Amino acid sequence: MTREKDIVLIYFEEQPLVFARVESILADSKPDWYHVRLLMLQVPLTMVTWILRDVYINGERFTMDGKQIRLERVVVPETGTDSDEDAQPPSPGQTEEKKPAGTKVISFNDKKKR
Repeated sequence: MTREKDIVLIYFEEQPLVFARVESILADSKPDWYHVRLLMLQVPLTMVTWILRDVYINGERFTMDGKQIRLERVVVPETGTDSDEDAQPPSPGQTEEKKPAGTKVISFNDKKKR
């Protein structure tokens, strides 16, 4: 079930188009219809409000101007291999990745202090 603050992938004619964050879901005067406010995660950021039935919010196809649209809630994996928590230091026999000559690591923490 899609809720406020969820990220959804919007499909247009069965092709993934854009990610959006659900900012709010407010009841409409008609039963089972809602005003869904979406922040389109694109450049520039755009806020839209769509009036949708509850089943459309939860992934059923609908049409706008004769074009098929579908929202799919993005499920974030609980564990990922790219996170810093999962990173293991190299074992004594392993060599670390070599940096090309002349490269320099810049700390964002140092930039904040200025």
